[in-house]
Amino acid sequence: MRTVKLDDTTKKNLLDTLLKRSPGNYGEYNDTVTEIVERVRTEGDQALFELTRKFDWDGIGAANVQVTEEEFREAYEKIDKRLLETIRKSLKNIREYHEKQRQYSWFDSTPEGTILGQKVTPLRAAGVYVPGGKAVYPSSVLMNIVPAKIAGVSQVIMATPCGKDGRVNPSVLVAAKESGADAVYKIGGAQAIAAMAFGTESIPKVDKITGPGNIFVALAKKAVSGYVGIDSIAGPSEILVLADETANPRYVAADLLSQAEHDEMASAILVTTSEELGRRVSEEVDEFVKGLSRKEIIQKSLDNYGWILLADSLEDAVETVNLIASEHLEIVTRNPFEVMTKIRNAGAIFLGEYSSEPLGDYFAGPNHILPTNGTARFFSPVSVDDFVKKSSIIYYSREALEKAHEDIEYFAKQEQLTAHANSIHVRFEEPGKEV
Repeated sequence: MRTVKLDDTTKKNLLDTLLKRSPGNYGEYNDTVTEIVERVRTEGDQALFELTRKFDWDGIGAANVQVTEEEFREAYEKIDKRLLETIRKSLKNIREYHEKQRQYSWFDSTPEGTILGQKVTPLRAAGVYVPGGKAVYPSSVLMNIVPAKIAGVSQVIMATPCGKDGRVNPSVLVAAKESGADAVYKIGGAQAIAAMAFGTESIPKVDKITGPGNIFVALAKKAVSGYVGIDSIAGPSEILVLADETANPRYVAADLLSQAEHDEMASAILVTTSEELGRRVSEEVDEFVKGLSRKEIIQKSLDNYGWILLADSLEDAVETVNLIASEHLEIVTRNPFEVMTKIRNAGAIFLGEYSSEPLGDYFAGPNHILPTNGTARFFSPVSVDDFVKKSSIIYYSREALEKAHEDIEYFAKQEQLTAHANSIHVRFEEPGKEV
């Protein structure tokens, strides 16, 4: 891995390079995605099936686009029994974690005759996208569907691409059934996002779409945002390890590679105050790569977006971590809990040498659908909050409004909104007196 000494110039160059991975810089694909989305919006099933036949399965149609109960039963017969057991253990942890995020409506009254509050309402329908292609992601099924179900969404549908044989991976189907999906559709790519956003003859329209995907999926979510809600526009995966001289270089190297194997645009960065640790991590990385199944993808990822960054101090290292705002952040230092208090920007934070990133991907409970490409500065992981909406509740008695009406009218007049002022005034108007 490349080793770089941190200074103002290298920080800027690094951030510029990382931001090139952002969906905002995928201009060459915009026209293609825009055309796909518009076709599905206007032509419905006709465009959806034509595109699916082109990219995924040439036998798709209205009669078989939805996964049947028979296909679910076959999936349960085919899935490895240990994997099913593991999925259920993971599901328990994910449910327990997300249950704690549940919000409730609240109301607050005063003796003066006012009631203020907030009404929390689950979304009517949600669409979750689960990618296929380079890998199989039953874990993403759990992370998408569980918070929606806990929020109380009445209809949760899932879209995922099928193989050339028209089948969806058994583990993905089992994860969907175990999580409580109401329907699963064999569609993928930008056309799946458009179908869920606008609805077709076969696919119901939803209110929000969540879940990661490739470049085309990310741009399609961006295109339909506003017609429906979205969680965020996900970019390639990334990991940042913040470590000092106490870290185990073998552990650090293994953790960096856990994300580099996702795809060629994934980033893996070590920020450390120890030049010796950096050297040993680089050596361990080289040895690990030789024996890994996705070594070609990993090597391209490391060549393009893999760095070891040497900081003069822990303060400088923390500043760099906050600038990068990584999707996954591991803190492997002498006192990780103390360092964690200084972190402002990260999607998920893993503390200590036994809290490696895959723990969050599969088992611990927190959601693994996280903000990428620096958007952890303002986005959060997918949660129950993504599947509810909030309405403000306001009630004033006549007596309560009477005490406040002159202030409200005055405020409205200062903004030259006399109709606003009049709306209050008419309730207390004196005969012959205008606003």
